[in-house]
Amino acid sequence: MPPPPGFRRRPTGPPSRPDPLIPTAPGQQSPMFTGLVQHVGRIAAKSPTQAGVRLLLDPAGWTHQPSPGESICVAGICLTLVAREAGGWAFDAIPETLSKTTLGDLAVGAPVNLEHAATPTTLLGGHVVQGHVDGVGVVTRVQRGDAGAGGWRVEVQPPAGLMPAMIPKGSVCLDGVSLTLASVDPAAGTIEVALIPETLARTTLRDLREGDRINVEADAMAKAVVHVMRHYLAHSERRS
Repeated sequence: MPPPPGFRRRPTGPPSRPDPLIPTAPGQQSPMFTGLVQHVGRIAAKSPTQAGVRLLLDPAGWTHQPSPGESICVAGICLTLVAREAGGWAFDAIPETLSKTTLGDLAVGAPVNLEHAATPTTLLGGHVVQGHVDGVGVVTRVQRGDAGAGGWRVEVQPPAGLMPAMIPKGSVCLDGVSLTLASVDPAAGTIEVALIPETLARTTLRDLREGDRINVEADAMAKAVVHVMRHYLAHSERRS
C-alpha cells in the first residue's frame, strides 16, 4: 500500500547526509546534559566585559575538543564556547547568569565539573539536565563517613521557591552533578543527598564545606508540574 501524500519515511540505516529537520549547526540546537560529570577543569582567568564576564577555562587534559558555538556544562551552568585560546576555552557570562549562579564567586584556580552536551545516542545514566540553574543554595551540613555505606551526606538549603519541586527520591542537579534526593524536609526548607565513592572521586562535591554556595537545578518535569498547578490549575478551579 503506498504511503499517503506528504508521508516521509524515516531511514532505517545511518543517514547519508544531515536531516534538514534536525538542527546541527552550532547555536541552533537546544542542548541538554545528563548530570554525569565527565571531567574536572579549572578556572584559568576571569575578566570583566561590557556584556558581563569573560571566563577562561583550563580543561585540564579533558580529551573532548569542542568547537566555538558548542555548549558545555560548567559547574551545572550551560555555557557557549566563544573561542579556544592558548590559555584555555573562553566563555561569556551575562548578568542573568551571574545573578542566578555561583559563577561570579569562582576564583581563579577553582575546580569546576564539566560535561559536554548529550546526543540522541547518549546513555541517560543521570537525568535530563538543562544547565539552566534555578538558583543558588547553601550547604548547611556535611556528614563525612563511610562513603561505601552511604555515610557521606550533604544537606543543602535551596532557594525557598524551589522546595515544591524537590521530591523525595526524585532528582536534583547540584553543581552539574545528577543526584537522588535522599530526603526532603519541607518544614526546614532543606534537602539531603548521599554521595557514593564514584561521585566523590570524579566531582568537586568532595570539597564541599558548610556555608558553601552551590548551583541548584530542580528536575524539569517536577518544575513543569509545579508551574502548571500554580499558574493554571489553581486559577481554573477558582473560576469553576
